[in-house]
Amino acid sequence: MSNNGTVQSVDRAVSVLEILAHAGEAGVTEIAVELGVHKSTAFRLVSALEQRGLVEQHTDRGKYRLGVGLLRLAAATTARLDLVQESRALCRALALETGETVNVTVLSDDAALYVDQIAGSSALQPHNWVGQRIPLHATSNGKVLLSAMSDTEAARVVGRKPRTFTERTVASSVELVNQLAAVRASGYAVAVDELEVGLTAVAAPVRNAHGDVVASLSVSGPSFRLEGDRLAAATTATVAAAAELSRRLGWRSRAEQDA
Repeated sequence: MSNNGTVQSVDRAVSVLEILAHAGEAGVTEIAVELGVHKSTAFRLVSALEQRGLVEQHTDRGKYRLGVGLLRLAAATTARLDLVQESRALCRALALETGETVNVTVLSDDAALYVDQIAGSSALQPHNWVGQRIPLHATSNGKVLLSAMSDTEAARVVGRKPRTFTERTVASSVELVNQLAAVRASGYAVAVDELEVGLTAVAAPVRNAHGDVVASLSVSGPSFRLEGDRLAAATTATVAAAAELSRRLGWRSRAEQDA
């Protein structure tokens, strides 16, 4: 078989798995129609996948479904998809691109827990946040994590009168709900002088294969430096890096799913 023929067979085999993932189960005829190939070609593809345990046949209906062999592959992949491990190279690249500090946080005990940090070239002895928890409402990372909750849950976590750290800190649950709506609409959060005066940060959500927000990725630096065009550029870069990290964790955007 030619290289082109091999690639085409691999592509079709993957398509069979995607068809079964979407439909739940399907017969050879249905698969052939979906692929636009002869029934005998579809049968050969399904048979090869069945031998590897990637699909299995219902003995009573003659239709095929995804097999337990995929669980073995998924388990190996899940073990590899450690958040910090997967994010490290992206965080370094983002820190290099922006020159600022990059942080990764997760939700922990109604707070934002910092699990990784990479300092950029412009950062002079940055505070090490790794292992520390901070209030969700006072940072861009925290607002991204809160935006994944319902408004009711977010208000419960923060409380009716959140603790204020500066004059810019969110001071009420009503104000917070309005900000979270903006975060969901834009796909990122910005916090200027909210945790401490002189600190600006922008964050974007990191999603898993199910689309759940499992972490937040941010760029932070001095407010005098992260403003205007530089803040806009950092925002674009942060959103792109978070999307790539999400992709590595198995998430596919709606556009990718429809493609």
